[in-house]
Amino acid sequence: MLYFLHKFSDQFELLNLFQYQTFRAAGAALTAFLLSVIFGDRLILRLTALKIGQPIRTAEEVHKLAELHGGKGGTPTMGGIMIVGSVVLASLLWAIPTNPFIGTLLLVTIGTGLLGFFDDYLKVTKKTSAGVSGKVKLVAQFGIALAAVLYLYLRPETSEFVRQLHMPFLKEPVIKDMGFFTVLLLPIVVVGCSNAVNLTDGLDGLATGCTLTTAAAYTVFSYVAGNAVAANYLYLPFHPQVGEVAIFCTALLGAGLGFLWFNCHPARVFMGDTGSLSIGGMLGMIAICCKQEILLVIIGGVFVAEAGSVILQVASFKLTGKRIFKMAPLHHHFELMGWKESRVITRFWIVSIICALVGVATLKIR
Repeated sequence: MLYFLHKFSDQFELLNLFQYQTFRAAGAALTAFLLSVIFGDRLILRLTALKIGQPIRTAEEVHKLAELHGGKGGTPTMGGIMIVGSVVLASLLWAIPTNPFIGTLLLVTIGTGLLGFFDDYLKVTKKTSAGVSGKVKLVAQFGIALAAVLYLYLRPETSEFVRQLHMPFLKEPVIKDMGFFTVLLLPIVVVGCSNAVNLTDGLDGLATGCTLTTAAAYTVFSYVAGNAVAANYLYLPFHPQVGEVAIFCTALLGAGLGFLWFNCHPARVFMGDTGSLSIGGMLGMIAICCKQEILLVIIGGVFVAEAGSVILQVASFKLTGKRIFKMAPLHHHFELMGWKESRVITRFWIVSIICALVGVATLKIR
């Protein structure tokens, strides 16, 4: 909304700043960070008073894990409210609300956030690690993602852009028009990313830190994709309205940093599914908006590894009766190998930074 202040720059020249995406991106990051930090303590105290604590899986379910994380029982969860609220408010304040890409991002953010909130609510009230059933969750996620993709697919100014499929390292789209397959394939990106982040959220600050590196990389891609000169020079898909996605990315960066203030080891609050499902949905939709869906496999390498470890573990056990890892997701495997939680988190963050840097480096390898 602040964007429209530049129209009064004739009277106050300083207001001209509000038309620039770089200025508003910085404003969104700072706003989201301050919202998270200022209201974080109050939210934690409120969640604690309501006894909305994180259920810890029992020893019968995961033997050693209960010993490692038993002390975390009762730590407030649903802290993702802090992230979702800060991102939404900062985006509405600093981005152009009528921008179709911002609209779809807000739809996915709020939709998956509400789904995660309901999932957390069931876990807390039932005092169990089981919430919404897997099938119901997948259907709801796909429905939310489908609505967002359909919105872009049916709008004349975004339809041609969203139907393209681009591959890293290639100058031209591998498919110029996916047709109706667009609304079948792209929602899978959102659903897959949402669940991958959810699986990564198992240690203090792990998912939050990896989110920051991924969001930072996509800030670069979305800004370039919205700049005609830069996009043409780097052979990236261009759309004049995609630049606003960079503002959403920086809002996520600010909110993530603010949440990490309380979520770093030892965590005072967990994001819960309210945060992890929503963050994953945001990242998946951001990748779609700047047409770098496949690059998400590289930039979000830690998320991919975590989800992949679960898939491999389940497949191996069903086919051979043997497990590949001591426990999945992957971060628990390293814990059971004897790594301290802080070491696992730090090393996964390092890998995530490297993945983001490799992803950004593909800008010049085309």
